[in-house]
Amino acid sequence: MDGVKAAKRRKITDKSVPNALAQLPEFAEDSQMYQSLLEMEKKLDWTMSRKKVEVQDALGRNPTTTRTLRLFLSHTVSGQLWQTGEAGAEGVNFETGQGIPAWSLKVEGRLLELPNQRARDRVPPRKFSTLIKRMIIELDRDPTLYPDGNVVEWPRGPTIQQPLDGFTVRRTGDQPTKVRLIIYLEQTPEQYKVAPDLGNILGIKEESRIGIIQAMWNYIKIHGLQDKTDRRRIRADDYLRPIFGGEGIMFHQLPELVNRYLMPPDPVVIHYSINPAQVPPERPSAWDIEVKMEDTSLKNRIMVTVQSSKDSMADLTKLDDEIALLSQSLHNSHTKRQFLQSFARDPANFIQTWLASQSRDLESVLGSGPSEGATIRAEELRRSDFFRLPWVEEAVAVHEGLRLASRGMQ
Repeated sequence: MDGVKAAKRRKITDKSVPNALAQLPEFAEDSQMYQSLLEMEKKLDWTMSRKKVEVQDALGRNPTTTRTLRLFLSHTVSGQLWQTGEAGAEGVNFETGQGIPAWSLKVEGRLLELPNQRARDRVPPRKFSTLIKRMIIELDRDPTLYPDGNVVEWPRGPTIQQPLDGFTVRRTGDQPTKVRLIIYLEQTPEQYKVAPDLGNILGIKEESRIGIIQAMWNYIKIHGLQDKTDRRRIRADDYLRPIFGGEGIMFHQLPELVNRYLMPPDPVVIHYSINPAQVPPERPSAWDIEVKMEDTSLKNRIMVTVQSSKDSMADLTKLDDEIALLSQSLHNSHTKRQFLQSFARDPANFIQTWLASQSRDLESVLGSGPSEGATIRAEELRRSDFFRLPWVEEAVAVHEGLRLASRGMQ
């Protein structure tokens, strides 16, 4: 009994109504409505399953979006002649650096918020340093007069670094200085510059590797370059012949071919001027840069939808189990009704038919037991077509051969 209790009970899934019951006039309308609901449920389940697969695929591919990074450049000055006056040179301390003319360049950046974004969908913005791979600041100054580093470089290290909203560079001097800022962006997915030989054909200059391969495939489909006989082969037209290096290539060679024409993207270059002899601008200069990155807002919304879908599916499964139990109860009630109706119409004939059925069932059960079929009606066995099957004669010959062989051994 413990093994039976521990065994998992088979789940009832049949939710249909018995046909005989559905055809009764008093149940016909309700049965038709119920059947319509079942058909609608099948279509809805199929749609939900398809959408679930699409959502899981979208989560696996990490949805991306294009955001705007606003870059701010500003500077401040200290110890300049126009600030200290003629007597400023007397208060210069070369040991501490106090009073020495100097200036500071500040580089900041932040992501602009999306328009019409709901408050609950907002996520903490990424820091500026997480959006760049490498930054170089070149100062156009005479190295003999200013030897204290005219090139400042910030590379992202392999170790985890503290995210920063900006960088500050401080240098001594009172001469106008031109600044060249070079920024290599961190983008998701990684972007590549397409060589002009291929970029002019596809009409793209910079894109992700997957995007470039997709553009290549679209060009092949639009111009009908897939071989009609061997679908794995791509034929070259006049533009692709120099790219392929022949009349065609196989389909699986496309990614390798595209990789030959990919180059690192061009960095963002910004020019800025610092004139310590003038008052710095009150407002910083700003530039907008487009950055492709992972759409965390959309991903969070998808995750919330998937989680709520799981909770809803649990409730729907519970309701389906209840409907299946009610349907099974309806089937059982219908069977009892047919049983009692047959008995009420002809009790004597019903009893005889029922006893004969029970007798056949009992004989079938005993036929596999200790009696080895001795109680089965011999007349029915002799007339059975079962013993006229082609393999029976061979089985009898084998059995007799084994019996004679065992007798000879004795």
